[in-house]
Amino acid sequence: MDLEQWTQALFASVDQMNADSFAEFLADDASFIFGNAEAVNGKANIKSAVAGFFSSIKAIEHQIDQIWDGGGDVICNGHVKYLRHDDTTLEVPFANVLILKGELIYKYLIYVDTSKLHNS
Repeated sequence: MDLEQWTQALFASVDQMNADSFAEFLADDASFIFGNAEAVNGKANIKSAVAGFFSSIKAIEHQIDQIWDGGGDVICNGHVKYLRHDDTTLEVPFANVLILKGELIYKYLIYVDTSKLHNS
């Protein structure tokens, strides 16, 4: 697996706000933690939660600055820009840790402060 290509494809699915495509990267028993939210467990539940989040914004765009191979796991950081439904934006730094099971994500950990996203 080409780690950089795989990571770019993952983030492309997010930036296209395609929950179905995003879910293809997940193991059936995956766990997903977005910021300080409660963990969401199971591929179907994660897909539903991500689709719900996508509906709360107008668009999303990631700029990945660095990608590290963590011994088969993936660590990356950069900036994410959210476009709200009122056409205002929020841009914040992020870091993701992706624990893999084969080529699928078993644990998806997102470190980002979106506290101002819905409180503009």
